[in-house]
Amino acid sequence: MNRRTRLYEFPGGVFELQASGDDSEDYGGFYLQFQDFYAIDGHEDRRAVMRYKPTCLGYVRTDVSDVALWWDQAQIRKLAQRLGYDFADMVIYDPRFGRPPLARLKAQATRLDTEAVIVPSPEHFEGAEIPGTLVQQLDVITVTPEETYARRTMPPLRDLPPVRAGGTSDT
Repeated sequence: MNRRTRLYEFPGGVFELQASGDDSEDYGGFYLQFQDFYAIDGHEDRRAVMRYKPTCLGYVRTDVSDVALWWDQAQIRKLAQRLGYDFADMVIYDPRFGRPPLARLKAQATRLDTEAVIVPSPEHFEGAEIPGTLVQQLDVITVTPEETYARRTMPPLRDLPPVRAGGTSDT
């Protein structure tokens, strides 16, 4: 059996394509293998580093940012880059549409498998408090003051009675 190996280098790793003599030229079988040390074109002992950048979202409220909306978005992007995040999307909430404030943010975070959300300040959440349900799902980072509310450090939420639509409780 005649085996052919083709190595393709890309930033952060190596793509190795192996084919045997009985496979046709257009055979689609391949596998990706990460090796700590590899040799390509005679260069021995080079260190390969697979880099993974965690993904983050930005979140702003139009009623809180007002005329500083573009500034807040720029500050979020700047902080994401400085912290080493791969910035995926900016979720802009406008209360005039009457949707739940965190619904789209949580949906986007789940869809994009994000690790964190960056907001200009705690004032962008109801009552100027970071929602515990959001911190249970992902890290929340504020630009001003620069603080991180990490999932691992979140204290247990208080046990509150269930609330019905309209704000009345079951008790």
